Amino acid sequence: MDYEKISGFSDEIDADIKTQFTVLNRLGIHYFEPRGINGKNISELGDEEVSALKACMEAYGIQASSIGSPIGKIKLEDDFEPHFELFKRVVKTAKAIGSRYIRMFSFYHEGDGDWTEAERGEVLARLRRMIEYAAGQDVVLLHENEKGIYGDIASRCLDLMRELSGEYFGAVFDPANFIQSGQDTKEAYELLKPYIRYMHIKDAHFSDGKVVPAGYGDGNVPFILKSLFDEGYEGYLSLEPHLGSFTGLNTLGLDEERMSRLPKGGEGTFTIAAEALREILAAI
Repeated sequence: MDYEKISGFSDEIDADIKTQFTVLNRLGIHYFEPRGINGKNISELGDEEVSALKACMEAYGIQASSIGSPIGKIKLEDDFEPHFELFKRVVKTAKAIGSRYIRMFSFYHEGDGDWTEAERGEVLARLRRMIEYAAGQDVVLLHENEKGIYGDIASRCLDLMRELSGEYFGAVFDPANFIQSGQDTKEAYELLKPYIRYMHIKDAHFSDGKVVPAGYGDGNVPFILKSLFDEGYEGYLSLEPHLGSFTGLNTLGLDEERMSRLPKGGEGTFTIAAEALREILAAI
């Protein structure tokens, strides 16, 4: 299966944006999910830096699939107003570089206990405020399941979607993050499939939470992708390798010649992640 809408967190290749784009060109990937740009988070870029990024994108023929923003990665106990101003900055950046999607999260809370009804109410209130602003700017907020936030397991993600989903709010589905939260991904997929607008391609093991290339963990990535395509999915598949500390490359069935041809460092692990995804796509 030849699928054009492959993207990725190319800051895992290198901090330098030109190096990121050079590797994406080499891999035949035409999109990226901007997060780290020349050593700065996408949310920290000023107007001139955003303009320079846009010019670089045009020079290398790369488009943004979604902003890989940190919005919603604060505690409920933190002051929300400065964070909302940062959110507005991210929206401005998204529009400037031509991305209609913004990845975001649903907040942490103090301690490791259950979420209270009051905390749930505060999460919903903050998200509603951001969605209202996003609608006015014609951008779409995509909630990523992440360990420790309100929407970390499928039931709470479903709660958010039932309360808030619509034209300007949907779900990112990240299999590895569900695994790291102790959540079976097939169960999560069945609950959330009507709301999935975007896929992160990341896999992990239940045993230790370690991230591995797609198809090598417990995330049921081939099953989920095939099911999505059978349902008519036409969204992005965004690589988030997280393989920088991955030490089990020798267990992946890569022969010595193939291993010797892989670049070292971030480019090599990103290449492994891209090849693993394409192998799944070819099989389905």
